[in-house]
Amino acid sequence: MKYLIVIPDGMADEPISALGGLTPMAKAVKPCMDRLVKTALVGTVSNVPQGMVPESDTANLAILSYDPKVYSRGRSPLEAVSMGIDMKPDETAYRCNVVTLTDNGEDYDDKIILDHSADEITTPEADLLVKALQEKLGDDVKTFHTGISYRHCLIWKNGDDRYPFMRPHDILGKRIGEYLPKKENGGEAFYRLMRDSFDILNHHPVNEERRRRGLRPANSAWLWSPGKKPQLPSFKQKWGLDAAVISAVDLIKGIGLCAGMRSIDVPGATGNVRTNYRGKAEAAVGAFCDGCDLVYVHVEAPDECGHRAELDNKVLSIEKIDADILAPVVEYLESTGEPYRVMVLPDHPTPIRVRTHTIDPVPFFIYDPQKPLAGADAFTEADAAAKNNYLPNGYRLMELLTKP
Repeated sequence: MKYLIVIPDGMADEPISALGGLTPMAKAVKPCMDRLVKTALVGTVSNVPQGMVPESDTANLAILSYDPKVYSRGRSPLEAVSMGIDMKPDETAYRCNVVTLTDNGEDYDDKIILDHSADEITTPEADLLVKALQEKLGDDVKTFHTGISYRHCLIWKNGDDRYPFMRPHDILGKRIGEYLPKKENGGEAFYRLMRDSFDILNHHPVNEERRRRGLRPANSAWLWSPGKKPQLPSFKQKWGLDAAVISAVDLIKGIGLCAGMRSIDVPGATGNVRTNYRGKAEAAVGAFCDGCDLVYVHVEAPDECGHRAELDNKVLSIEKIDADILAPVVEYLESTGEPYRVMVLPDHPTPIRVRTHTIDPVPFFIYDPQKPLAGADAFTEADAAAKNNYLPNGYRLMELLTKP
């Protein structure tokens, strides 16, 4: 049996008036998903337990069968693993976004956060900025490491791994003062670092060149999601399956590596709507040909479009996932004559209206051509909810997918 899991990150949404009351999932032309769902097991699932922050680390851990209440320790350590950082037990990892703040001469606390991704800055540009941070702020205790695009990592020896940072994508368009780390709850060192980073980055040549080209500058670091070195039980020992993960973001790669899965890089995979969809499909087929029993394909594009309130691009990204990833891989699986199953679901919603993640249940389907069921007319939030098949714990999904 072969298993394909496709995660269109943040795909679930709310009805939108500009789409005639449809959601992006309902608006998107996605013939492969809509064909498979007609005879699939269909329902909704909560990947993020109540009381936990709806982050991608929590949700994807759940989908891969790791109870977030037990194993979720922040996304940054998982990203550090993917980046090849050998974390020591006394070190804490922090996600270090390079963000865009206003530059009108106001005090740091009075600045407005405009973009959590600095117009999705390129990795080569960001690398120069991260190196500048390391040169000016790094030392024997703190080290900055370049990730992908705006997503980077700070390793801090004996750093506080429980500090309640604010997620930058939750406060877009707001004055940052009330959301910055506070002296009174142990955040003074974090505050100083973020404030000093603005002075280092704001007029860096990379940012001056970006302004010249009409792009937003990445003029401040923003710390969040701390955690210690993660440890996950082996996925193969849990399920007896050789598995691979395909993603453009370090977080998902890190989860896979910590679980002992193979992580496959795809040239041109960016984490946004312009990613290499076909390349991910080819990599998935290649993984199956190389003996993998399960391939987990994660696509960040719908999530980024939700954060950026790019409605048309969110619809487009769903259509591209269907046409350029799901359809060709299913076609390959059908051609082998071997039994297979396909599971498709977003990890969490990222509604255009709020531009951040929500904790609401998400639609899912599990398709097995040898076991046709009374599925749904189309793969949408409403059609899935109408099945009244709700799974409260996403970490039980793997049991449904693999059960005889």
